[in-house]
Amino acid sequence: MKPAVCLLIAILLLALGSPALAEDPPPAYGLSAEEIAAYPEPAVEALPVNEKRMYDRWYQQALDKLDIFDAPNGTVTASLDKGFNFVTALQAVDGWTEINPGQWVRSELLKETGYIVSSLTGVLLPADGLPYPMAWALVNMYPSRFPGGDPAESNGLIYRYTRLNLYATVELEGEIWYQVGVDQWVHQYHVAKIIPVERPAEVDTHLWFSLDLYEQVLVMYEDAQPVFSTLIATGLDRWPTREGLYNIYFRKERDNMSGGQVGDDFYFLEEVPWTMFFDEGRALHGAYWHDGFGYRRSHGCVNLSITDAHFLYQRVADEMGTRSSPDREHGPAVYIYSSGVYR
Repeated sequence: MKPAVCLLIAILLLALGSPALAEDPPPAYGLSAEEIAAYPEPAVEALPVNEKRMYDRWYQQALDKLDIFDAPNGTVTASLDKGFNFVTALQAVDGWTEINPGQWVRSELLKETGYIVSSLTGVLLPADGLPYPMAWALVNMYPSRFPGGDPAESNGLIYRYTRLNLYATVELEGEIWYQVGVDQWVHQYHVAKIIPVERPAEVDTHLWFSLDLYEQVLVMYEDAQPVFSTLIATGLDRWPTREGLYNIYFRKERDNMSGGQVGDDFYFLEEVPWTMFFDEGRALHGAYWHDGFGYRRSHGCVNLSITDAHFLYQRVADEMGTRSSPDREHGPAVYIYSSGVYR
C-alpha cells in the first residue's frame, strides 16, 4: 500500500474514532469533594425515637367484619363493618381478644400490626440556619454519578429516611436533580426537601406550622424562626388536605376516627394518638397503621409518626397551658400550601 494511502486511512480513523471515545463525558456539576467534606451531613438534631409512646397500645388490624361479644363465647352486642379498621387490644384469652372493657372479638379475625409503627423522627433546626437545604430520602436508592444518569450500584445505597444535604441543583429537560455527595445525584421525586417560608401576615400566633403539600414536609416556627421539621402524609386527591390558613381549634390525646362508605372506603381507627384539629374534621395526628411518610395517603388529615405527633402535641400543650383543649380554642396557626405540582 502506498504511504499516502496509509496516511489517509490513519487520519480517517483518528477523526472517526470508536463510539466509546467519540462520546463526550458528562460535564462537571456541583460541589467538589473538598467542599462536601467540609460539611458532610446536615447539622440538625434528630428527635430520639419514643418507643414508650410508639408501643403503649397493642395495635391490631381487623381482617373482616367483626362481631363484638360481651364475653368469650358470649352474646353479640355490636358489630364493626368490614373496612380499613384498626383496634387496640387489651388481652387475648383462648382465641378471643378483648378490644375494650367488656368487648371481645375472635382473635383469628385480627392481625398483629405493631411492626408497622414508624420509627421516623423529625429534626430540630439550628438557630443560624443550614448552609445547604436538607431533605429526606423517600426510597432506598442508588444515586447516579451525574444528573440524568442511571442509578449506579457502585455508588452506594442510600436508605429511605436518610437525611441528606442538597449541595447543588441542576435542571435537565424540566426535571430537577440534586447533588447529595461526591458524584452522587438523585431525582427530586426521590427526596422531600425542607423549604422554610416567610411568616404570612395573617398568622397571629407565636407558634405556627407550615405544611408543604408538594414536598410533604411540615415545619414548626416560633415567630419567624423555623425550629423543627419532619415528613408528613396528607390527603389523597379524593380526600384532599385543603390549602389555606387555619388555627388548631381542638386537641385530644386519643380519639377514635371513622368515615367513608361501607364497601368503598370505610375506615375505623381506634385511639388515634395526639390529635389536633384545624380544618373541620381534619387533624394533625399520629399514625400507627403505616410507615409511608413523605407521600399522600390519608383521608385529609395530616399523618405524623407517633414520636413526632407526641412532640408537637406536647409543644402545643406547653404553648396553650393545657393538655387537652376546651370545646373550642384559638391555637397555633396552620398554613398549608404547595411549593410545586404534586405528581
